[in-house]
Amino acid sequence: MENLEQAYQESLDFIYSFIDFSMKRHLDDSHRFFKLDRMRRMMDLLGSPQENFLSVHVAGTKGKGSTASLCASALRAAGFKVGLYTSPHLQEFTERIQVDGARIEKQALVDLVARIRPLTAQVPEITSFELMTAMAFQHFSERRVNIAVVEVGLGGRLDATNILTPLVSVITPISYDHTAILGSTLTEIAYEKGGIIKPGVPVVLSPQNPEAEQELARIAAERGSPLTRVEQDYALLILNHSLRGQELAITAGPSSPSRAHSLATAPLNLHLPLLGAHQAQNALTALGGLDQARVQGLALSREDVRKGFGQVEWPARFEILRENPPVVIDSAHNGDSMNRLRQSLDDYFPGQKFLLVFGASADKELDAMLKAILPRVERVITTQSTHPRAADPVHLMEQIRPYGLPVEACNPAEDALARALELAGTDCGIIVAGSVFIAAAARDIWFSSSNGRVAVLRV
Repeated sequence: MENLEQAYQESLDFIYSFIDFSMKRHLDDSHRFFKLDRMRRMMDLLGSPQENFLSVHVAGTKGKGSTASLCASALRAAGFKVGLYTSPHLQEFTERIQVDGARIEKQALVDLVARIRPLTAQVPEITSFELMTAMAFQHFSERRVNIAVVEVGLGGRLDATNILTPLVSVITPISYDHTAILGSTLTEIAYEKGGIIKPGVPVVLSPQNPEAEQELARIAAERGSPLTRVEQDYALLILNHSLRGQELAITAGPSSPSRAHSLATAPLNLHLPLLGAHQAQNALTALGGLDQARVQGLALSREDVRKGFGQVEWPARFEILRENPPVVIDSAHNGDSMNRLRQSLDDYFPGQKFLLVFGASADKELDAMLKAILPRVERVITTQSTHPRAADPVHLMEQIRPYGLPVEACNPAEDALARALELAGTDCGIIVAGSVFIAAAARDIWFSSSNGRVAVLRV
């Protein structure tokens, strides 16, 4: 076992030894690296494994991981062997590559790296993410998955995943993020995200800002891709919600392009364990994508969707670690997602006081996040994950001071969470947000059996 752990760590070191934009604080000089020729070359060397399975391709700024997970869960419930490729991981690299809900085994990853390692010399300047994506597609091919649900890493048009020709392309809400690479306007960002739309392949859109929607509709029309706008083509009703989940009813409208094949010609009642109105929208988008897959001939029933959606898991997205007083972790990391977090706090904990534990990446636009969430909290503790892009807590504290809230910097994250529990006492809730990495760190600390003061204070 010790030898496997060592081999696994050495394999990860090899993967991360290439250009890794997820670890860079500033991406302004990276544009020349974003192209698909390296990925195509690697796929050729591997024998084009991406052609051995069907796929659903999911892009967007927010909600794409949840939407991908919902699609994969429903497809598994239908009896398909399903691959799921997402990023980043929360705690363990193996989370990124899954087959039928099981992470890739460490030994399988070690073996994959050993086989792909010699090929990298033939692909100059290959990036870490391209290598990860090639490994995922090779793993899915070798495990003979029927279909893979693949989340875009960054953007879409030049993302490593965009060598796929999927059954359906799905685009979740687009907002401002990675503007140094994707562009400074929603039209520019939508152009990059819409790059996953393939000629003649159906595309499903979540509710979008009008500027982004106009650009995505233009691309779809230009490429002859049937377009589903879930906000117009379906009716969504949230029947009720609690900390145990939410009950939804979805009905395909009379103008829905897939109504004849839709699973929701009559109201489809669903239980969704994911919390928040935005997750209901993600479920709506996932259903739209699955309906379009049915148009392409994929066998899927209403019961498959009910079962799959009902057992989906996607941690660190408005996840309740403790109910009273509440401790909530969320991966919100831009202004739009912070607005959704604030709305969820109002929906699930109206009138509840909160303290915010805040950690963010250095390349994020802080003002939009802070303007969204700070009116909902009474105090802030800034901290830092171990990720190389994590912003300095003192810098974050100085950014927050002008808002007039009590704020202090506390590092490492374990000490910040312990300090928050001390200050919150028995009547104030705690939110941990600002990046995927700080949410993951808090989750790990909370569930760790050796987390010191946190273990004592959290009860």
